[in-house]
Amino acid sequence: MLMAEWRNTSFWLDDVSPMPVVSDSIKSEVDVLVIGSGYTGLQAALQIARAGRDVLVVDSGDLGHGCSTRNGGQISTSVKPSHDKLAQKFGSKRATNIRREGEFGLEWIEAFVSEENIDCDFSRCGRFHAAHSPEHYEFLARDAEIVKKSENIPSFMVPKKDQFSELGTELYHGGVVFPRHASLHPAKYHHALLSIVLRAGVTLVGHCEAKLINKTTEGFEVSTAKGIIKCKDVVVATNGYTSSLTPWFKRRIIPIGSYMIATDEIEPKLMQKLFPTKRIVSDTCKVVYYYRPSPDHKRVLFGGRVSAKETDPSISGPKLHKDLTRIFPDLKDAKITHSWLGTVAYTFDELAHTGCYNGIYYAMGYCGSGVSMASYLGMRLGQKVLGMPEGKTALDDLPFPTRPLYQGNPWFLPAVVAWYRWRDQQQIIKAQRLQVRKSFVA
Repeated sequence: MLMAEWRNTSFWLDDVSPMPVVSDSIKSEVDVLVIGSGYTGLQAALQIARAGRDVLVVDSGDLGHGCSTRNGGQISTSVKPSHDKLAQKFGSKRATNIRREGEFGLEWIEAFVSEENIDCDFSRCGRFHAAHSPEHYEFLARDAEIVKKSENIPSFMVPKKDQFSELGTELYHGGVVFPRHASLHPAKYHHALLSIVLRAGVTLVGHCEAKLINKTTEGFEVSTAKGIIKCKDVVVATNGYTSSLTPWFKRRIIPIGSYMIATDEIEPKLMQKLFPTKRIVSDTCKVVYYYRPSPDHKRVLFGGRVSAKETDPSISGPKLHKDLTRIFPDLKDAKITHSWLGTVAYTFDELAHTGCYNGIYYAMGYCGSGVSMASYLGMRLGQKVLGMPEGKTALDDLPFPTRPLYQGNPWFLPAVVAWYRWRDQQQIIKAQRLQVRKSFVA
């Protein structure tokens, strides 16, 4: 039996203090309206409010109900496309600058947490990025060397024979360690942000869905579930929850479910075997897996893309448990205590996007790397609204692609996920057979 006391809620919410008291009514007129109360919206609001402008943040649900309190708490350098791939589109110089934004985001969030004295279990634990086949190990080795030379991002390879020094599993074929990658407790971080933003004078209102944005000669009028708001500027910070409120953005965002489970407390000796370095972990499978020890090193927090459209954590939980035990057979008897999900936002070019479209400021599309990038680009977005030159980034006003007939409903995802899952499995089986042959010959 997998379940002891199964809860379809985010594990992270168990450890946070009660939400700060916020307003239940809106102002009819403000300087800036921010739609979305995740990392992006709160960081933008903080910058704007500290400059003396009147800011209102609204959200359709509870404050931070989306991925800000549901993610894995992993922090990397964030930018997915390689330098070569970006250079083909934008030239070498801009490609370099785009890649650097990921580094800036990582460095900035550590500084912010320190300067604001936020207790969120921030740790430069490093990441072990595991190869699910020998071919992927070779690719990781080549890519890590290129990135080390061109971008000065430190890393070191761990071959399969030494894998147990990093991760207690036989499944993978070695991997690469990025020692500067980090982790935090996402809900503690978000709740601290709420308190900081409130102290800065921002008004926060939950369960206040924005329904219509009208442009006026003096700015905007936004119809919400709690009344009409007049404002000079609008910030859209909805990411994976972007709706028909902003159809232009919705056509450019691919919402993808990200699923997680938490195990019951694991015996300390076994946890040390599984995660001897206490690093965060990801792998090279196309159907992504990401996992880590809990901040107290007592549980395994395991996440992945188990489905394209699943919305029931009671269904996704057992699927993730099956994947967990495939990687760690030692956990076959481990019970799940929490199963939850959130929605992340991918883009067709795998880049985050920020700028101003039709007078509306935005940042979104973090492609699963939103802890640092949403925070960092939210901060820069606030600076943009203020007209500060520091707000400009290499990601500003990039072409924001969509596809013909795409309206924001990713009907193609089930087939894509199924194909990737099948391909991942075939590569794993091939690698296992090769390993058996080598052992037999030896």
